[in-house]
Amino acid sequence: METNKSIFIATTQPFSGKSIIALGLVDMLLAKSHNIGYFKPIVNHAPDVKRDAHIETLIKHFKLPIQYNNTYAFTKEAANQLVENGLQGEIIDTIISKYKSLEEKYDFTVIEGSDFLGEGTAFEFDGNVMIAKNLGTPVMIVLSGEGKTPSQIATAANVTINSFKSRKVKVIAVVINKVETSQLDEVRAVVSTQVKKDIICTVIPTIKELKSPSMKEIKDHLGADVLFGGDYLANPVDHFIFGAMQISNFLNHIRANVLIVTPGDRADIIMASLQANQSKNYPKIAGIVLTGGFEIADSVIKLIKGADIRVPILRVEEPSFYAATKVASIHSRITPESIEKIHIATDTFRKYIDVDRLEKELVKFNSSGITPRMFQYQLVSWARNKKKHIVLPEGIDERILKAADRLVRQGIVNVTLLGNLNDITGTINRLGLQLTQDNCQIIDPHDSIFFEDYAQTLFELRKGKNMPLEVARDLMTDVSYFGTMMVHKGHADGMVSGAMHTTAHTIRPALQFIKTKPGISLVSSIFFMCLPDRVTVFGDCAININPTAEELAEIAISSADTATKFGIEPRVAMLSYSSGASGTGEDVEKVRTATELVRQNRKDIKVEGPIQYDAAVDPLTGKQKMPDSEVAGQASVLIFPDLNTGNNTYKAVQRETGAIAIGPMLQGLNKPVNDLSRGCTVDDIFNTVVITAIQAQE
Repeated sequence: METNKSIFIATTQPFSGKSIIALGLVDMLLAKSHNIGYFKPIVNHAPDVKRDAHIETLIKHFKLPIQYNNTYAFTKEAANQLVENGLQGEIIDTIISKYKSLEEKYDFTVIEGSDFLGEGTAFEFDGNVMIAKNLGTPVMIVLSGEGKTPSQIATAANVTINSFKSRKVKVIAVVINKVETSQLDEVRAVVSTQVKKDIICTVIPTIKELKSPSMKEIKDHLGADVLFGGDYLANPVDHFIFGAMQISNFLNHIRANVLIVTPGDRADIIMASLQANQSKNYPKIAGIVLTGGFEIADSVIKLIKGADIRVPILRVEEPSFYAATKVASIHSRITPESIEKIHIATDTFRKYIDVDRLEKELVKFNSSGITPRMFQYQLVSWARNKKKHIVLPEGIDERILKAADRLVRQGIVNVTLLGNLNDITGTINRLGLQLTQDNCQIIDPHDSIFFEDYAQTLFELRKGKNMPLEVARDLMTDVSYFGTMMVHKGHADGMVSGAMHTTAHTIRPALQFIKTKPGISLVSSIFFMCLPDRVTVFGDCAININPTAEELAEIAISSADTATKFGIEPRVAMLSYSSGASGTGEDVEKVRTATELVRQNRKDIKVEGPIQYDAAVDPLTGKQKMPDSEVAGQASVLIFPDLNTGNNTYKAVQRETGAIAIGPMLQGLNKPVNDLSRGCTVDDIFNTVVITAIQAQE
């Protein structure tokens, strides 16, 4: 029997929430193979008119190895023309031909049915059934439960399933999307009794964050001009209000992520809105749309320019009612820039879909090695399975808060933030995050009930270094010392810091009282380099400036053990400027000695050195230069001879290949403490917390 290599996502109406399923499927499949294709037989527009939002988002976000022009066969207009001329057979033949060329190139292809938008929708459902049948692909049906009763939803599901099954098309799953939370249990009960047990049934509630358009979508839909706050167009809009009443009444209607629509001559509403957005007593505002084409008075513009504007202010010519009506008609799309929505969509898929069962039904192919997506997927799964408590000392940093918000919402770790309570809660409120004292611990070291105990512990630990108690107390007001002491005392399982502090500031307390594991003499670091087709370990690119041969050997052994722990088979390359016995000189000899020490101390580790980078990673070059080596050409752990070489190489590889560098992860400490770079992104922080949590599971 031929192995299935595709899945068809089908719906019966527009705006059913197919994007959740498309994003979730691709995310799931990329955990098995990096070679995933995407195909939408019929798109709404030609690329030069308007590109398909789903296809664009999937290709760009997941870096799928496919060109846009290869992802579709026809535009809707061209397909309708052929239908009108009685040439349906030509449509199917072309679609089959295009799909078969993709099937040969990719391990698995996700196929997306049409959108049911605009003219010519009458033929679309039958067309989707016909395409799925001719491509021989199983179907995943997506239906919207919006505005329907449970019995109407169950009927729609059965009718759609039977329409496919009557044409002998296999339906493996049906997803009921956008169901009111109050109806979830009833819909699940009704659907499960009416749909056959061999079909996976999933009911997903309405996800407000996915339904809400961004201010950029509002701007584009209204054709509005941006007057101020262009950097905040990603703000989500959950609802809107008219600003046409007295200020005292107007303020009572402000809710989180609200869009304020008001005439451009209402300076009082404008200023009250901006002031409310800065106030700790009001939630974050999404933006302001000024209507009627009014020019804002110079005095008001002067006032706005002198203030800290953190909301977009848009301007349209139309009156308020017209603008508000257009806003209400927007259906939000997930675009490549909607990073947060993409994360929410994939998290929703994992939360509600029986992924294990779906994989058994669907994924029959095997891939070799570990792909970057597979690696990241596994990291999050490992961290979530044995939930740990991570302290983040830099609680006032916006990037830290955004990462913490994502970690908490996904249920990956428990989080403690350190810093001034009012400052942190004010920033959380301004950013519109979901962090609260109920789901995240916020501690000001000065006010902690453990402050004196921590200071006394530090004093006892450092008495041999002549540290006075007052100095210990003073150090304990430092968030890095306080956070490290939380880990030392077992009040947290690990710490991640460095977004606002130097590496030395982050690591110094750990070296002073967490110290190294038995048998390990130095702390070293590795990066997980997620290259397009594989994950490799780079060490040491962050800590040790010029290690000795003995230290280099210890770094290699620690890095090999880390690789094993994280599911990467270690094949260690000890890098130098020459390969094998060809080179001479002090630097080469250091690497040669270190290689021999690894072989002597750990006979189980596959190691080669000295070896050049190209011979280590390129199979052809490795075979030419070192034909008898079991590491050359397929190294998975690369050990650099010094910090200068390692740090520059990892950054060069990251920039030139678009690789994701996760780390640095510190090795050798008794308990996990990890450092961030001060230029780190929210994703960097997220990934570093995840690997810290996994380290803490030892």
